[in-house]
Amino acid sequence: MPCPVSTFESHGVVQPRAPRRPTRRTASPFRHFPSLVGMMIALASCSQRTVPPSTPPVPPEPPKPQTAFESGARAGPGIETVALAEIAAAHAAFKISCPAVTKRQDASGLTRPADWIPACTSLPPAGVTDPAALSSWFRSNFELVEVGDGAAFVTGYFEPEIAGARTPQPGYEIPVYRKPPDLVEVDAAAAAAAGTPRRGRLVDGVIVPYFDRTEIEEGALAGQGLEIGWAADAIDFFFLQIQGSGRLRLPDGGVMRIGYAGQNGREYVGIGKLMKDRGLLGPGQTSMQGIVAWLREHPEEGKAIMRENKSYIFFQELTGPGPLGALGLPVTPRRTVAADPKFVPLGAPVLLQLDRPEASGLWVAQDTGGAIKGANRFDTFWGAGADAARIAGGMQGKGRAYVAVPRGTLARLERERSLPKQPAA
Repeated sequence: MPCPVSTFESHGVVQPRAPRRPTRRTASPFRHFPSLVGMMIALASCSQRTVPPSTPPVPPEPPKPQTAFESGARAGPGIETVALAEIAAAHAAFKISCPAVTKRQDASGLTRPADWIPACTSLPPAGVTDPAALSSWFRSNFELVEVGDGAAFVTGYFEPEIAGARTPQPGYEIPVYRKPPDLVEVDAAAAAAAGTPRRGRLVDGVIVPYFDRTEIEEGALAGQGLEIGWAADAIDFFFLQIQGSGRLRLPDGGVMRIGYAGQNGREYVGIGKLMKDRGLLGPGQTSMQGIVAWLREHPEEGKAIMRENKSYIFFQELTGPGPLGALGLPVTPRRTVAADPKFVPLGAPVLLQLDRPEASGLWVAQDTGGAIKGANRFDTFWGAGADAARIAGGMQGKGRAYVAVPRGTLARLERERSLPKQPAA
């Protein structure tokens, strides 16, 4: 029932009503009681109704920068003023990158393949280890840029060694799979246009999401001959997958090295943050060692939590130098850093100035990681062994990050930004 509008409400004054004409029959005082009650209830509800004040619509947030070029790169400190710690090791690691950076398109938008040629062709010979000579070469060829706000957050990874075997046998029952032939990958733009996953499998001509961790662990790939080895412990193998490469310590004392071959395309979920948010980890337990201890103390809950990370890594056996990074080239312990290629040119040196002295100095961006996303997010590689596991597992450094790019890069970027944008065709 719509609420009646009174004379007072509509005009501001009460108009007198004409007197009612008398009737010959006196009506019962209760004759109209039900309708009067209904009207009173309706009026009462109208008196309580309030119209919420209109609020202007909240404007949508501007899109976040997707590359270093969009984030804005500005000059860092003068390269002549900074200490170049670990310059000899960084020089050797950068030399490995040169075949890639001089040919590979840079997804960050900062550099072009030809920009790197002067630095690579003027590299001091491998036998040169004098810090002064190497520093002179570095300062002559590079300038430091800061991407975004430059505030760095740095973790660590390593090459774990776990118990494993080449063939299934008692105690070694967790399959280590190679990349399945039905796992397909398409260009990111094509996937976005089609509204399909970038990685998945073909079903009736359409790319659908690939099997997730739970499905694979429950046998989705069994019986296809994809096993290249077998692990002894599910938790150890889970963390080897997170590292992306590792070693299987065989029953006869030998070692089988395995490296990244592919990923199922499902989202990576960091279980450490997940467990912390749920109050499962107390102070001092957020390191890898603390997480592993909790998972072992709570096997069933731990299995369910690990399966919340739907990402699954496939491997290949490595027989040459390695492990291999995202450039398809060997990574260097204590000098290789994983970065987001949309914000750091893969192959570029990176100067880290952190509250963790062991992670400060020159590194080279030669790898990527599922959790390493955004500007100034880095993952330092520490090699193999117990010491590497200890450092990497507890690494949470904060400070500043500067990307070393070929001299003249900033000036070129400024010129390109000042050019008028071409209208879309």
